[in-house]
Amino acid sequence: MRKLAWLFCFGFIICSSCRNQIQQINEYDICIYGGTSSGIIAATAGARLGLKVVVIEPGRHLGGLSSGGLGATDIGNKYAVTGIAREFYRKLGAHYKRFESWTFEPHVAEEIFNEYANHPNINVIINHRLKKVDKKDNKIESVQIVPSKSSGIFPGRKIHAGIFIDCSYEGDLMASAGISYTVGREDNTTYGEQYNGFQIRDKHQFPDSIEPYIIPGDSLSGLVWGISDRKAEKPGTGDHRVQAYNFRLCLTQDTLNWIPIKKPRGYDASKYELLRRLIEQRDKKKWKHTLNSYLSIIIMPNGKTDINNNGPFSTDLIGGNYDYPEANFHKRKRIIALH
Repeated sequence: MRKLAWLFCFGFIICSSCRNQIQQINEYDICIYGGTSSGIIAATAGARLGLKVVVIEPGRHLGGLSSGGLGATDIGNKYAVTGIAREFYRKLGAHYKRFESWTFEPHVAEEIFNEYANHPNINVIINHRLKKVDKKDNKIESVQIVPSKSSGIFPGRKIHAGIFIDCSYEGDLMASAGISYTVGREDNTTYGEQYNGFQIRDKHQFPDSIEPYIIPGDSLSGLVWGISDRKAEKPGTGDHRVQAYNFRLCLTQDTLNWIPIKKPRGYDASKYELLRRLIEQRDKKKWKHTLNSYLSIIIMPNGKTDINNNGPFSTDLIGGNYDYPEANFHKRKRIIALH
């Protein structure tokens, strides 16, 4: 029995080794960095042409925003959406027993992206990030990737391909390949534009009557959390700022399918002082407070929601993302945790 057990164990090791060898193929026709919705659709297009495709995703989920909470599609003319993208929305429709669906639950989108990625010509490598780009004669020949949680000392794995496609939100593959880029807003004078650069708009603003000081009326007491002491630039002035980031919140009305919202670790009520003052001011004006007074709540299938901004208070962390585009992987993780 002991010999049999050892033989079984040895056979299992051989089989595991063979499987790992199969998964460690490093030569592809197309290498896609970023398992976003565009990454999976691009991979599907290549695979259907008979090409061997690899998708490298730094996280553990496929589908990017579409599977991460953004279930309300920003759509104008739906007839402009064609190809595999239209097929995707019709697969969603089939799930909900209708022709097509432009609003959907994130987990349903993820299931469809996983279905696409299950094509025999597609290999998906999750939890791996870009470490280095190797070029020859101004052309990418290979990329080196490492486990996302590694310190970077790990030697990594080299992926060769004839075509490389950057489908990441950050554009890291292109930046690592030496492509020039701009972070932030160009000055209006750069391209003769009117609505670029710094702007003071009339939407999503706090009323002027909201006090900015910790002790109302006392400028020496300091500013409430979230208010910058920088002076406003001239309209149209370029800067390094990028549009604020947030997490799209998928909540549910189904009491059998929810996780209660608890006070997070490190919660600091002073960071919500502006909201408290806004509510206080609206109380004086006899407002009828509802969640829709403060957040845009879009109802999704099966009692789910997609939540976004509505007015001065929002799910954005304004200013918390300015360093994100050019930060390294580990600093980005800290910025994400802060959000």
